[in-house]
Amino acid sequence: MQGKLVKLRAYERSDIDFLMRWSSDEEVMQFLGPIRAPNTRAFQEQQIEDMMRPDAATKIFVIETLAAEAIGECGLRNFDWVSRNAELLITIGDKRYWGKGYGTDAVWLLLKLAFQRLNLHSVNLTTHATNERAIRCYEKCGFVREGLLRQRTFVRGGYIDVVAMSVLGAEYEQRRIAVGA
Repeated sequence: MQGKLVKLRAYERSDIDFLMRWSSDEEVMQFLGPIRAPNTRAFQEQQIEDMMRPDAATKIFVIETLAAEAIGECGLRNFDWVSRNAELLITIGDKRYWGKGYGTDAVWLLLKLAFQRLNLHSVNLTTHATNERAIRCYEKCGFVREGLLRQRTFVRGGYIDVVAMSVLGAEYEQRRIAVGA
């Protein structure tokens, strides 16, 4: 899948160095919640193997620039096929690409996959209330705030709120037409 700034592709074993580099960066990882396992090469290799399985319940893609530089990952997980919804996740691991539209382009591609190919009804997510850059990105793509989970997560010595957001298929389609995505 290719957008205006990025393309999404499956993980490959050769992505280990990129994954190790950004998953060791505290500034990047602060938005992903508590780290539950050590960031070892063996752990990350197993993560890639799990993501490469065709039957994996979580569909994760590498985000690449159009010049084929890996800059992050995004995907869909927690599918509910009866209610036709899933949870979106995204991380721009290369900080040089923060705030430049690469994440927004990747989210548009994921929403296209979710609504036009997988026929989902809604896509949801949660993000730290302090992650203003991400919230702006999601709102540009049509997500609306559904609620606030007060002091839900512990980050850097204190509790912070988490924002719950979602976008319905019809809302995505209206937004896509409005912005020409």
